[in-house]
Amino acid sequence: MADFNLKKILLITVAIFSVAAYGIDDKCAACNAIAEELERGLSNEKPRNHLDMRHRLDSKGQRQGKLIDYRVSELRVVELLDGLCDKMQDYTLEKVDSSRQVWVKVNNWDNLKSNKQEARAYSKDISTFCGRTKLIPSVPIFPLPRLLEETEDELSELIKKGSVKVGEVSKVVCQDLGRYCSQTSGNKKAVDDDDTPDDEL
Repeated sequence: MADFNLKKILLITVAIFSVAAYGIDDKCAACNAIAEELERGLSNEKPRNHLDMRHRLDSKGQRQGKLIDYRVSELRVVELLDGLCDKMQDYTLEKVDSSRQVWVKVNNWDNLKSNKQEARAYSKDISTFCGRTKLIPSVPIFPLPRLLEETEDELSELIKKGSVKVGEVSKVVCQDLGRYCSQTSGNKKAVDDDDTPDDEL
């Protein structure tokens, strides 16, 4: 009985420290970095032919099936979103001044001037924030919030409809879908649960 209680206490302690270890202070900035990487994928897309799904022949030898425009295909969505969170492992926080940090893409980790271990921890944090929900091992009551998990279905539909365009990805992902940022007088601002608009006071 005492052994069971000890295991239970140890499990809860590990869960609390695991939740505390995962953390992105400025979810708006992290979301914008993820949106920037998705936008890079959109801008680097090469023109593609329609997807020819006419693989069956009818009794007259004519091909049957659909011809699907690549721009509205599920394949395009998969190619844009698969691996997005893995690419975020190339990002880390860089200190701009004493009170501000920004997410930057690291081209060469060997040339990084800041603490590499801390930089790698930040890259793991943003990659985790980007990804799909995983439960903390052995503790199924603490799911971690993940951007793609929360927005993937709506984002996929918007991509297929052509509503996600280069230059607008951050607005769609971080303001409209993820709601991590709000648009205030032209500046991107982190959304805080305690924020109340001035007109509601």
